[in-house]
Amino acid sequence: MSKYDSFTGGTSTPVTSREDDSLVATFRRMLLEEVDLHELSKVDDNQRRARLERVIAHLVSREGVILSASERNQLVRRVVDEAVGLGVLEPILNDPTISEIMINGHDQIYVERDGQLESWPAPFSGVEQLMQTIDRIVSTVNRRVDESSPMVDARLPADSRLPRGARVNVVLPPLSLNGPTVTIRLFPQALSLNQLIEKDALDRRTALLLKACVEARLNVVVSGGTGSGKTTLLNALSSFISPSERIITVEDAAELSLDQPHTIRLETRPANVEGRGQITIRDLVRNSLRMRPDRIIVGECRGGEALDMLQAMNTGHEGSLTTVHANSPDDALSRLETLASMSDVDVPFHALRDQVNSAIDVIVQLNRLSGGVRRVVDVSWVASRRQEDFSLVPLMEYAVDRSDPTRLRGHFVTHDLPARFRDRLLEGGVDVAAIEGDG
Repeated sequence: MSKYDSFTGGTSTPVTSREDDSLVATFRRMLLEEVDLHELSKVDDNQRRARLERVIAHLVSREGVILSASERNQLVRRVVDEAVGLGVLEPILNDPTISEIMINGHDQIYVERDGQLESWPAPFSGVEQLMQTIDRIVSTVNRRVDESSPMVDARLPADSRLPRGARVNVVLPPLSLNGPTVTIRLFPQALSLNQLIEKDALDRRTALLLKACVEARLNVVVSGGTGSGKTTLLNALSSFISPSERIITVEDAAELSLDQPHTIRLETRPANVEGRGQITIRDLVRNSLRMRPDRIIVGECRGGEALDMLQAMNTGHEGSLTTVHANSPDDALSRLETLASMSDVDVPFHALRDQVNSAIDVIVQLNRLSGGVRRVVDVSWVASRRQEDFSLVPLMEYAVDRSDPTRLRGHFVTHDLPARFRDRLLEGGVDVAAIEGDG
């Protein structure tokens, strides 16, 4: 019998125990004595992991640890994850169905899978291990988090673990009473409208209608709550912009992935430790107007930049796209009006109403329904003009069938296109008959 206890982590679901953690720590220490990680950092991730796995497998055999094949493989993987990866988080990051990771102290991890929250069965062994992981995460973006700077919000660049990158938020005690708290949003894979149709997020006629709006250079606002799929839809809509156009994207954390060759991506920058050097979305939107854009795409309007975005839409940058947090198309217009009033420019209320009515053409409303389903529930045309009260004409609605409260069912309801809206599409060169014929 070996001096090491049997490793209990050989099941498909991650399992940890104090004995397992001790065994991982022991072989991690041996690994660091055997190899020069600095030298290995010169090779790519896959080669580095392959070499380390071979070294660990040799050490396990040399020490005579009695393990099954699956236990042995998991021990090797965990040791390498601890040495050069993100430890406990590695199996979560390798799960393509997980979209968000929430760490509430070292002993509690939740993940979001298919819109539903679930507890992850393998938390950190202690605060020290969690802090090591946090330091490793924030160091990749040249940031630090400690008592003097207990909050960090940053975008992690795409790599082999994060094909599209991620956004991380860290809050340390004493601000967080639960211990170190980490929220990691894994940027989703870019989906086309056809893929969204397959997921029942919208129907074919609505997809044709939205495609026509982009091609006809209408200004579109995607509205919805947190996690409703606004960025995913915005990315899908942007694919219909002509590759001959110059596109400027402005985001707080760069999530959009456009394929057009003439795309300039701008991203905000937080203040440094001295409180200087911050570049806001408003700064970038203002600057983008000097970059000769054909279209401007703002990832999310959440402040005074809404006024600059509205002015851009009204001054020759038709076909621009943005998102806003709101629960309905009516709320979206009111929120844009409120956000525009937050700028440092003193604009009369009636002038803001004029700006919104003149700039916004279409509101697309997304909701996350029960069960985590994300769906387009409303597409409306802004029919009001100048300083009139907001008036919306529905082009499409999702009608929920409430006859059976135990099952979420519904259907997409389409409406006739208003004459003025139809004329706008025709002026943009859109084959309106193809949309109406599909209804």
